[in-house]
Amino acid sequence: MMSMSTPEVLPTRDPLYYISDGNIVLQVENTLFKVHRSMLVKDKSTFDSMFSLEAYTQNTEDALMSNNSEGESDENPIRLQDKAEEFSALMWSLYSLPAEIAFSMTAQANDLQLIHLARIAHKYQFRSTESWALGALTTYHSTATGSPSVQNLVQITELSILCDCKALLNAAVAKWKRLLGEGRAVAVAIGVAERLNLRSLLGLAYYSMMLKGREAWDSDPHLNSRQRIRLLSGHYNLIKLCEDLPSSPPRLTHDHSCVRKGKCKNAFAAFWRLILTTKDAGLVGQVLKLQSADLLAKVMLAESIIRAFAEGNISTLDLSESGDMHEKCLQIALHAAQDKVKEVQDNLVDLFSDVV
Repeated sequence: MMSMSTPEVLPTRDPLYYISDGNIVLQVENTLFKVHRSMLVKDKSTFDSMFSLEAYTQNTEDALMSNNSEGESDENPIRLQDKAEEFSALMWSLYSLPAEIAFSMTAQANDLQLIHLARIAHKYQFRSTESWALGALTTYHSTATGSPSVQNLVQITELSILCDCKALLNAAVAKWKRLLGEGRAVAVAIGVAERLNLRSLLGLAYYSMMLKGREAWDSDPHLNSRQRIRLLSGHYNLIKLCEDLPSSPPRLTHDHSCVRKGKCKNAFAAFWRLILTTKDAGLVGQVLKLQSADLLAKVMLAESIIRAFAEGNISTLDLSESGDMHEKCLQIALHAAQDKVKEVQDNLVDLFSDVV
């Protein structure tokens, strides 16, 4: 019995960038592009050296005898190991009119096209094109109000690392934090942050997943067993830190003009303990409504209460148990609380270890 072979799928010409007067044919995946060599060698790209090597080879006797050199016909194109959509984005950047380019800097820009462009421009060393595309993506994702698709956000984050673009990475991380705040794509964020070694994002992602609770960890198909162990470890560590938090105020240094010495330190310690343990139903009592392991929310709320107190929005009568503090020491206490918030944020990832 004869076996049926799969018919060969012939490459098709790109509808936009198979240009009639082009002088070089390239095949990318199953798409043929016919463009101008002069466009490809712009910006001292890799194509410049590629074609220079080709020209050198064609000076040999064998090449002179050939009637069909590579890249001169659809039957013998130059084959590139790229994605057709990425190469199309590169051609768009080389052939577009100024108005089309300007549109890519607006809120209606096609960020996926810019991602494709930046990635292939990086590969072929179109330096100015890469820099422009990264700048356009950074502007777009720093100013756009909506959230990108999770798939696009993953690509943007990867691209920022590939191209070492800190501004784009900061914009991407800000988008991830917004998603985490909404409880979305948390497991995906964990995976991306682990793979790219993004410590601050990884800590927040684990923290966000921990707050969802054990049932959510066990049912999420994107989490592996090691990550679930990390979540258990983080939950245990955070519970312990929250239990110790009321008796562990941020370190207070006195202002040089303060003559009260230990009194300010004791007053601040009492103030800190009062914030984190009071059962009053007012602003301070909000701490008790938080999850028992929600360390970050507790220190952030404590910082906001100390700021309100320092700015005179909470009277001394409301917090009379804390005693009096020197005005300048109170400002120092506020800075200490702010430093505490940053310390917790920076070190969250270390609480989620592989050992429970």
